[in-house]
Amino acid sequence: MSHLAAFDDAFARCPMIAILRGVTPQEAVPVGEALVAAGFTVIEVPLNSPSPLDSIGLLAKALAGRAVVGAGTVYRSRDVDDVAAAGGQIIVSPNASASVIAQAKTLGLVSAPGVMTPTEAMQALDAGADVLKLFPGEVIGLAGAKAMAAVLPAGTRLVMVGGVTPQSLKDYRGGPVHGFGIGSALYKPGLDAAAVRARADAFMAACKDA
Repeated sequence: MSHLAAFDDAFARCPMIAILRGVTPQEAVPVGEALVAAGFTVIEVPLNSPSPLDSIGLLAKALAGRAVVGAGTVYRSRDVDDVAAAGGQIIVSPNASASVIAQAKTLGLVSAPGVMTPTEAMQALDAGADVLKLFPGEVIGLAGAKAMAAVLPAGTRLVMVGGVTPQSLKDYRGGPVHGFGIGSALYKPGLDAAAVRARADAFMAACKDA
């Protein structure tokens, strides 16, 4: 199965991406296991975390067949090579870099660049992006997402990242947003696996109700 097919399957099962900014390699697998037990199937380790490639490698191995693992905060094409070598399957960025998108697709990885405007969105899609990360979500909001979706190609997958909480998920019901990237409301450095599991359960319950 290709990385994109694996992501499509995982995203269909749970349209929420767990963002583990600040996680350490020692914490990665216990936290990852807690997330998978709750029902999360896509996990992102931002590259500004401690030893992120080690965490990605550990998670990819431990959760193989149960979750898709990748990197976030990817700014340079050379970082894409490192993530692929570590076993990552997804490349997420806060910006839309054509070179990063191109390298991700060359290596068969899933590309999810960050965009804020229709211009950035179309440039990312033209470069080969698979998913568009709407960021920062606190600024774009539902109204901004609706306006962008109206002018983007049909079938464009939009993932809202920033400011998403269990309480706010219901606001997106029936709208153009297909999924969510969830960071500090789900994981913060210092939270143990049990605390992350409790937060993950709250998100899963809210997602089912939304």
